[in-house]
Amino acid sequence: MSIAPSALFGALAHDTRLRTLMLLSKHGELCVCELTHAIGVSQPHLSRHLAQLREQGVVTDRRASTWVYYRINPALPGWAQAVVRDTEIGLRGTAPFIDDNSHLEAMPNRPDAPRCA
Repeated sequence: MSIAPSALFGALAHDTRLRTLMLLSKHGELCVCELTHAIGVSQPHLSRHLAQLREQGVVTDRRASTWVYYRINPALPGWAQAVVRDTEIGLRGTAPFIDDNSHLEAMPNRPDAPRCA
């Protein structure tokens, strides 16, 4: 797979897409409900940005029952993966990214979260 640098940097240039990519980079795979809870945006708003990321090839999705999960596209070229990874490392201790992670970790009833029998 190839991606134009302008497409990747364009994806990173919007706050919602950047915050989404940072969460996906840190956590691997998240469902739409987890992302909306963590970032604090509406589902239609987030879905529009996820569709743009998917169209550019930056993320992939999979459906499991009623949930749709997203992750960073593992087929991204190495330079693009490095940009996303290094950006997440550089921003993880700053606002709003630290808050996004805190909100995600505090989310009740997360899909696929371990539960008591």
